[in-house]
Amino acid sequence: MTQNHKVLSVCIKQTGDRNTTRKLVVDTFADEEPGTGRGSQASRYRYNVETISDGRVVYLTRPARLKAGFDFVIHVEGCVFGNGRDYPTHGEIISDLKAKSQDDPVAYLRLHEALERVFGCQDPDDILPEYQDLYFESGMPVEDILKTVKWLFIEQDIRYWNYSGRGMLKGEINQVMQ
Repeated sequence: MTQNHKVLSVCIKQTGDRNTTRKLVVDTFADEEPGTGRGSQASRYRYNVETISDGRVVYLTRPARLKAGFDFVIHVEGCVFGNGRDYPTHGEIISDLKAKSQDDPVAYLRLHEALERVFGCQDPDDILPEYQDLYFESGMPVEDILKTVKWLFIEQDIRYWNYSGRGMLKGEINQVMQ
């Protein structure tokens, strides 16, 4: 991340309603100062949006590489993905879930239940106590997965609101069960 990001900590909890959640995020982004050009003249933001129990954070950066509207990139401190990135692709999340389902199918059913609840706009912090005993040998810790997927769902709700929004990633998650 470059030095010229304005860093903000924001608390945006899912509210049980994807439209309200989407509006909270878009309204937060709408308060950004406009840029005056490209490169160093662009306005850049980092939003610390989740704190993981070990102190690491999930954060968003804007603008995203495609520079399209309200798009953002979801970063997870302390996690390393392809090419040394600290941000996962959807495919990497799905691969992680597949590995978990193969390692422990019974525990994965509980993780899938937690993902269903996050999809239904329950906030990970509210449901994590029920799943704190879940552990997988492979991939990201459960807390990291839930807090990252929350933001992947929100990102899709913003980008693809007029289509299926978070339903696109949810469809991929459901295929892991098959």
